[in-house]
Amino acid sequence: MSSYWVPRGGLPSQTDLTTGQSGRAVFTEAYAVIPRGTLSDITASRLPHWDDTRLWVIARPLSGFAETFSQYVVEVAAGGGSDRPDADPHAESVLFVVDGAAELRVGDEAGGEVHAMRAGTYAFLPPGTTWTLRNTSASSATFHWIRKAYERVDGVEVPEPFVVHEDDVAVEPMPDTGGAWGTQRFVDPLDVRHDMHVNIVSFEPGGAIPFPETHVMEHGLYVLEGKAVYLLNQDWVEVEAGDFMWLRAFCPQACYAGGPGRFRYLLYKDVNRHPRLHP
Repeated sequence: MSSYWVPRGGLPSQTDLTTGQSGRAVFTEAYAVIPRGTLSDITASRLPHWDDTRLWVIARPLSGFAETFSQYVVEVAAGGGSDRPDADPHAESVLFVVDGAAELRVGDEAGGEVHAMRAGTYAFLPPGTTWTLRNTSASSATFHWIRKAYERVDGVEVPEPFVVHEDDVAVEPMPDTGGAWGTQRFVDPLDVRHDMHVNIVSFEPGGAIPFPETHVMEHGLYVLEGKAVYLLNQDWVEVEAGDFMWLRAFCPQACYAGGPGRFRYLLYKDVNRHPRLHP
C-alpha cells in the first residue's frame, strides 16, 4: 500500500522554536529545501476562478531558482474546484492526487471524458486541453499540480492527454540494484513528444543512489513517503515525507534511504529538448 504525506495547514505554536520543523529550510544557488513545516496557513495562496481552494506554491520560475516549471500543492474543499483552471494556452500540466477524491473532466462539457480521481491518480494534460476539476466528495481533496510551458518542435506532435493510477504502472528496477531502487515512469522515456517527465522514484530501506548524479536536467522532488539523507551539491541534508527539494541543472545529487519503510518521491525533470540559447 502506498502512502502520501498531505499538508494540513495550521500555524506553529508561539512556544515552538524557530529552528524546529520549518528551520531546516535552505535556499542556495544550487538547490533549495522547503520542509513540510513551512506549508502553513500563512504561506498558502489562492488562484482566480478556483472556488474553495488554497494552494502552496513550492516552485516557480524565478531568477536563481526554478527555471522550467512551477509546482503547487492544491487543497480543494468539498464542493470546490474550477471550470476555468488555467488561462495559459501554452501550459502543460501533470496532476497527482495525494488525498481525497475529485472529478476531472477532460474535453468540453458535451464531449468530454470524466475521470474519478483518488489518491495515486495521475493525469497528464497537454497545452490547449480543456479541462475542469471538481471535488464532489464530502471532504477535502489534495493534489500536486506541475506546470511547464510546452516547447513545440516542428514535425513533432503534441502528446495526447491521459489518466492512470500509479497501481497500474510497474516499478522498473534500476540495473544491478536488486530492486532496492526503482522508478515508475508514466510516459515512455523514448517518446520525444514529451518535454518533461514526472515520475515516482522509490527506494527500499537501505537503498541508495551510490554516486553523485550530475546532469543537465532540472529537478523538483517532493517526498511522498519515508525519509532519507540526500546529497545536494556538497551538503548532506536529512529529508522526510512532505519535504520539497529543488535542484538546478548539474547540481550533484545522491541519497541513502534511512527509515524503516520505503522512501518515495515525485520527481520532475525537463527532457528531450535543446537547451535554450536565447530568451
